[in-house]
Amino acid sequence: MSRPLAVMRPELPAGIHAVPVRTPLIHPGEDLIAIIEQAISGIARSGDVIAVSETAVAIAQKQFVAAERVRPSKLAYFLSPRAGALATVNQPESLQIVIDQAGAPRVILAAVMHVLGRLIGRQGMFYEILGSAITAIDGYTGTLPPFERAIVFAPQNPDAFAESVKERTGIACAVVDANDLEKSKILGASAEIDRRNVATALLSNPHGNSDEQTPVVVLKWRSADANPLLIGDRE
Repeated sequence: MSRPLAVMRPELPAGIHAVPVRTPLIHPGEDLIAIIEQAISGIARSGDVIAVSETAVAIAQKQFVAAERVRPSKLAYFLSPRAGALATVNQPESLQIVIDQAGAPRVILAAVMHVLGRLIGRQGMFYEILGSAITAIDGYTGTLPPFERAIVFAPQNPDAFAESVKERTGIACAVVDANDLEKSKILGASAEIDRRNVATALLSNPHGNSDEQTPVVVLKWRSADANPLLIGDRE
């Protein structure tokens, strides 16, 4: 278990701590909930929140493809170098999957609108137009071996997964997509989770984006006041 980290966000009250929890390497088809149960034993308790990385859930569900199995088109090779250095679609294989899902005409439209949008000071048109076709894909940079060349898709039924974790552990759960750019999104959660506050508490990405091997983070509320992470505690 890593040292608890105080969550210091102006949007949240003081008293939230994040505890990154190391697990074995997650393999396709494994019972991820059993791995979580073992990893959090003695760490998490009722009133805490178990935040699980969406990449770990997706890999356990076999929701990924090796980059070598994707054959990028000329369009993918043309557009991918023009994406930002940290963008998922700066890899031709990842962009090709977006093209396959959204269709080449829509991707070309998104690229043109992105350029026009930047001319008038509007950013992110490419992502606005393509929406879930991009957000459902993680590129293969930054994933731990042996998945460093895997393009990881969004997990299936993340709400159901989070509810299953809650049923088996008795502790609230959220499936989270977070990165080192201070972006955090709750993809799925058990019913009592305050999604906005949990996402805010994870903006510093305590899971890590390198080789930490901590796909689980336990959020703890250390105050006698109502827990801002759980809706039920404030009712």
